[in-house]
Amino acid sequence: MPSSGANVDVMALNLTGTASLAEELDKKLMVVLRDGRKIIGTLRTFDQFSNVVLEHALERVIVGKRFADVPLGLYVIRGENVVLLGQIDDDKERETTEGLLERVGVDEILELKQEREEDDRLRAGVSRALRKPTEWDD
Repeated sequence: MPSSGANVDVMALNLTGTASLAEELDKKLMVVLRDGRKIIGTLRTFDQFSNVVLEHALERVIVGKRFADVPLGLYVIRGENVVLLGQIDDDKERETTEGLLERVGVDEILELKQEREEDDRLRAGVSRALRKPTEWDD
């Protein structure tokens, strides 16, 4: 046990929960939110509720094999909305974005995303209508 006032290596503490976020400070992270959005940025600070502040944040929008990064700037995320948080490997990110996906403009990807969401809503409505019992099902 270190004496009081001694410098403590954060990595040596094996912290759990919110405290383990200290290991991720000043690193490039991807945060997946409850609504499915993927936010990328540099972790600047956090609190006991896992609220996080990302600097130079962007939302990565992927539709099919196309993607765009929508700039957000300084971004605050409530901890209750975080599903997954992890450090980004720059080499793997480059391989994915340059080799597997096609970068398009922000306007184009937002239009594609809206079309996809409308198609999903239409399919869900048709599916519900097909499952609804009719008066002839008795």
